[in-house]
Amino acid sequence: MTDRPLPVLITCGEPAGIGPEIAVGAWSALRDTVCMAWIGDPRHLPDETQWQEISTLDQAGAVCAEALPVLPHRFDGTADKGEADPRNAQGVIDVIARAVDLVNTGQAAALCTAPIHKKALIDGADFQYPGHTEYLGALAGQNTRAVMMLASEALRVIPVTIHIALQDVPQELTPELLRETVEITHRDLRDRFGIANPRLAVAGLNPHAGEGGAMGQEELDWIAPLIRDMAGEGMQIRGPLPADTMFHAAARAGYDAAICMYHDQALIPIKTLDFDQGVNVTLGLPFIRTSPDHGTAFDIAGKGIANPLSMTEAIRLAARMAGAL
Repeated sequence: MTDRPLPVLITCGEPAGIGPEIAVGAWSALRDTVCMAWIGDPRHLPDETQWQEISTLDQAGAVCAEALPVLPHRFDGTADKGEADPRNAQGVIDVIARAVDLVNTGQAAALCTAPIHKKALIDGADFQYPGHTEYLGALAGQNTRAVMMLASEALRVIPVTIHIALQDVPQELTPELLRETVEITHRDLRDRFGIANPRLAVAGLNPHAGEGGAMGQEELDWIAPLIRDMAGEGMQIRGPLPADTMFHAAARAGYDAAICMYHDQALIPIKTLDFDQGVNVTLGLPFIRTSPDHGTAFDIAGKGIANPLSMTEAIRLAARMAGAL
């Protein structure tokens, strides 16, 4: 038996992007405080990386302070930085599935995923999911609804609809979807972030939250009544609020998380406030998953200039949520 903590497991993500190098940078920053391991093809790591192959995750604790523990997963393609090889697509997908299994079976404390490139996965392996979040929800089980939260010290935001065209938002945004998103957010803020009675602010769909029906009816027809119902059930919840006045400092002080109606309504404010340290957290899963709040950055991959701070914060938050830090 060992008293070493279970590791945070880092997936490799797109090999041609910055994922491998920011994982190494995060390991270098956290090696003395967080037990972690990386799963992927070690050929894709930067040449100067101090790494050591492990065969099981319980070996990571003895290695991590001196070298990045690597659980190997062989890929078929090359990893020329900045240019995705479609032969690697299935490997990227399989690594995510393998990592979820390792976390679900109690061999890792939490999952931290490096960025994937969705078009590369579609082109190379006919990937059927809009993004990482939806794929993780599918891996977790048919009845699991995954909710994306972006978190930093300055702000937490949750988009109700995520990777869909803006023109599709009014059709996809339903009372059932909004209620479920709010309930999952409330539960996970309480159970995984230790906020006993979370304060939630809900943005309107339309400019000025519809301005009394002058700019849209959704707020009057069902968003406001649904929020009143949930408040009557005991939640600390307000809205619908005009999105253009929700994110200044005084407004942010009044809530623990902002529920937003679509992708950019949520992500623009947090990326403006704290681009380098934002963390993507998937709520609603039976395991802990975080990731950096950025993409593959093909344009700078392999140049040694990628900032590992968001990955560092994602690993740190995953460890903290799992009680391993």
